[in-house]
Amino acid sequence: MSDEPFLIVGLGNPGPDYSGNRHNVGFMVADLLAERAGGRFKLHKSRAEVVEGRIGGYPGLRVVLAKPMTYMNNSGSPVGSLRDFFKIPPANIVVIHDELDIPFGALRLKCGGGDNGHNGLRSISRLIGTRDYLRVRFGIGRPPGRQDPADYVLKDFSAAERKELPFLVDRAADATEALMSESLPNAQNTYHAG
Repeated sequence: MSDEPFLIVGLGNPGPDYSGNRHNVGFMVADLLAERAGGRFKLHKSRAEVVEGRIGGYPGLRVVLAKPMTYMNNSGSPVGSLRDFFKIPPANIVVIHDELDIPFGALRLKCGGGDNGHNGLRSISRLIGTRDYLRVRFGIGRPPGRQDPADYVLKDFSAAERKELPFLVDRAADATEALMSESLPNAQNTYHAG
């Protein structure tokens, strides 16, 4: 394990109007990870809220948790600034984000690949100059009927989904920790079952 810290980025939109949105599930997981690390988010000059610490049962794992305070479409700018400031290689960047093409609550872990229409990922890949970073993809499912996906992601989770959400966010936080402490294939074997 290298001495370089991991940069864990939870994606979302800033402000109370968005806090319960499906698009903000990355923020929800980052908040739980910060709580586990015993830290509180503080505004960093990169235009992200940041917590530096160590993760749970892995005292050797230094992490920088970040929530970009730009809107989703501009997430790459704070991520690029944090990467440069903390000198973090792309292999140590983990982005937690909502994913329309995965059923609600299912997790998929991967490294690299396209952005699948996700503006936050597109912005990050463009600004850091590579797609080869780790992703924790949190399934939110497809919108019902003919609802526009852009509207769907900016709606709050349904009442039924909110009942399950604390458990699912907890599982996503566990998966993020596993991604850093184990190999990608091991973490996939554990968390792709759901």
